[in-house]
Order: sequence, then structure tokens, then C-alpha cells
Amino acid sequence: MLYGIATATTALLLAAVLSALFRAPALRLGLVDRRRVRPVPLLGGVAVVASTCLVAAAGGWTGAAPLGDGVGRLLAAGAGVAVLGLVADVWRLSNRILLVGTAVAAAFVVPYDETGLPAGLAAVAWIACVAAAFRGLDHADGLAGTVGVLTAFGAGACAAAEMMDDLAVLLSILAAALTGFLMHNWHPARIAFGACGSLFTGFVLAASAVLVRTGYDAGPTAAVLFGLTALASADAVLVVLSRRLAGRPLRRRGPDHLAHRLRRLGLTPPGATVLLGVAAFATVLVGVLVHTGWLAPTGALWAAGAVLAAVLALLRVRVYGPRRPGGPPGTATHRHTTFGRHTTLGRPTGSHPRAARDTGARRGRDTGAHRTAGTGFPAPSAAPTPTSNRSSTRMSPFEAYGGRGRAGDETPAKGRRAPGGTGALGAPRGPGADARGMRVPPASRGQAPAPPPQQSASSQLRESLRVRDG
Repeated sequence: MLYGIATATTALLLAAVLSALFRAPALRLGLVDRRRVRPVPLLGGVAVVASTCLVAAAGGWTGAAPLGDGVGRLLAAGAGVAVLGLVADVWRLSNRILLVGTAVAAAFVVPYDETGLPAGLAAVAWIACVAAAFRGLDHADGLAGTVGVLTAFGAGACAAAEMMDDLAVLLSILAAALTGFLMHNWHPARIAFGACGSLFTGFVLAASAVLVRTGYDAGPTAAVLFGLTALASADAVLVVLSRRLAGRPLRRRGPDHLAHRLRRLGLTPPGATVLLGVAAFATVLVGVLVHTGWLAPTGALWAAGAVLAAVLALLRVRVYGPRRPGGPPGTATHRHTTFGRHTTLGRPTGSHPRAARDTGARRGRDTGAHRTAGTGFPAPSAAPTPTSNRSSTRMSPFEAYGGRGRAGDETPAKGRRAPGGTGALGAPRGPGADARGMRVPPASRGQAPAPPPQQSASSQLRESLRVRDG
């Protein structure tokens, strides 16, 4: 008892320390997971594998917890699978090579003398598939570690019930190492599992379950194995069905795993991990109860039905969005383009309301009414231009409403041009000055100002004044 507590504590602390130490070298070497929002180092699995193998080997070397022949082969084969996963993290091996390599390692673990050749081959295929499914669980922060800890505790309980102490100690060490790794892998993750850790964890758990159930009937054995690995199997089945129905290649990655779909439904990353962890705990508990005889094997059918219903429900969540259609020529490529107070979403270039208003203002100045010969006022028949919102000269409020003073009054109104060569307030007019003696931009010289409205109470006048004054 005390040795088990000591080994678990050692594995936990060693995995936590190694995960922190391996983060910087992974970033320096570029060993990062680029499938996530931000690159995450991939050497967390190396910390878990090293902690588990070192602590278990130390127990066997000291004689405190000697490993049997079957458990020793299991640990050696798991280390070989971890090396294969590390090579995949560095050089990106194909999934087919990983699956074949895991199956070859599993072939050295399965006891064919007790299971028989057909059942042994089926066990080899099942171990390889579960290891690959655990690799797929590494798509969310903390998910693979959480499911691995719960499955290790369940398989360890089954091993303890079968009086397989060496296997129970190995699984407890693995659970402790995964817990230390989770200190750095919980959201937001500072280090990730990678193929090295995920393949090793899935391989050891699946092979341990096979060793525990060796010699039992096929029906109860299938129920226990399903209960221990139900969540990983559900994720793999969901991904395969989703990609097949969408016509996508199985090797093409996408946001179609369990946690991705739960995020689409509004859950936070930690919330999705916790929910999936609760589901994994429920299925693992069913497997343990079936193995110990507290629950009939048919009870696993209810768990299978619930898992199938959840998979079909999550299959309806849309995760493969359509490609963004190409816009017409001249369409802005930016998603949000801000012009002053207005925001456009893919509006063609030059179609902004402000640009149209400025164009109308220039057009109104160019087509302004001609002045009446011999007078300084526009002809009475000239009509205001609705699109003109700016004029080259400003008018006083009296002029804007058509006022010209009293009949026979020769005194010019304030702000109007006085006869002669001076403007309002007696300011001399130069070649670049307007009627008030103010400078006019070169682009506006020689252009006639917009004529004043003739009807002071008309709606057209009010609209023209509102547009002009902004």
C-alpha cells in the first residue's frame, strides 16, 4: 500500500517536472501542434512515457514491485510504440504506418495460448484501433489526459480484482503520470500529448484490458472492453461517419471530433472536456461493474445505446462550412471596411454613400444656373439641384430664403456683395477672393455657385438645406 502511494507520487511529480522542462526544447526545435489556435509543444507525451517507464523499471529493479513476463513485454512494446509516435511527431509519418506499427507491437503482447489464434488476431486489431482512437482524443486541451486517467483507474480496478498486482501497479503509475501531465495540459494548454504520448497511453490501456479479460467468455469480455474504451471509440466512429457522409477523405483532418462539436453548441473548452470526462467516467464504471459481476453484461447495451444516440445527435452538428464564394470584380476583400461612421461588408469599390454624395455635389456645381446678364443674382427660372450638398460660396440665412431687401432699397444686405470692387464688410477683392473677400480654392475658381431656392416654404428647399448643412 505504501509502495503504491510512493510510486504514484513519484510518477506524478516526475511527469510534472519533465513536462515543464521539455516545453522550451520543443519550441526551439519546432515540434509544435499547429492544428490548434496557437502552436503548442508536442513533447508532453515524452514526459509521460519517461515517467511511467522509469518508475515501473525502478520498482522491478529494486524488487519492491517486480514485473511479470506479460507486464514486462507490455511495457517494452509500449515503449516501442512511443518511439514510433515520437518519429511521427518529428517527421510526420502517415496514419497507415502508425497503425501497422502499433499492430505489430500488439502481436507481441496478446497471449495466443489462452485466447486462440482467431481471438488473438481480433485482440491485436482492437488494440491498434484503440491506440489510434486515443490519438484522435488529443484534439482538445486536457481531453486525452482526462480520459486516460479515468480509463487507467478502471482497468487498474479490474486488474486488482483479478489479483494481477504488477499490472495494477503499472496502471496506477500511468494514471499518476497523466495527472502530472494534466497540470500543464489543461486549458490553456502549455504542452500537448503528441503521437508519442497518445499512442503509448492507448496501447497500454487497451493491452491491459485484454490481459485482464483473458480466459473469459466473448460476450462479457466485449461488454467490459467497450465500457473501458467507449469514449475513444465513440469519437473515432463519429469522425469516420462524418467524413464519409460529407465525402471527405479519412486522412483529411477537420474540426469534426467530439469536443469540436460541443464547442459549436456553445460550450467552453474546459466545459467540453469536463462533460466528456463525466461521460467517460460513466462508461468506465459500467465496464468495471460488469467485470466484477455487480452488473449484468446486458447493462452494457444500455450504455452502448446512449453512446450511439449521442453520436447520431452530434452528427447533425454542422462542422464543414461551405467555401467562401469569390466576390465580383471590384469588391472589397476585407471583411469589415470602415469609412468614417459607415461600415461596409463586401460593397463594391466607389459605392459608399459619402462618395456618391461628393460626386453629386461636384455635378451640381458643374451644372449650376448661369447668372443673368448685368446683375449679380441668378435667373429666377433656375431650380435648385437636389444632389448638391456643398456650394463654392456660403450664403447668409437671409439670402438662403430669397430675401433681397425692401423694394427700392439700394442698401445691400449684410453679408451680400456690395457694388464695386469690395466685398462684404468692405474687404477688397483680389483675383482669388469671393464676394466676401475670402480666398477661394483654385479648384473652385470660375465656377458659378449653386442658385438659391425661390420658394422658402417648399419641402424641396428644406431637403436641400438639410443636405447642405449636414
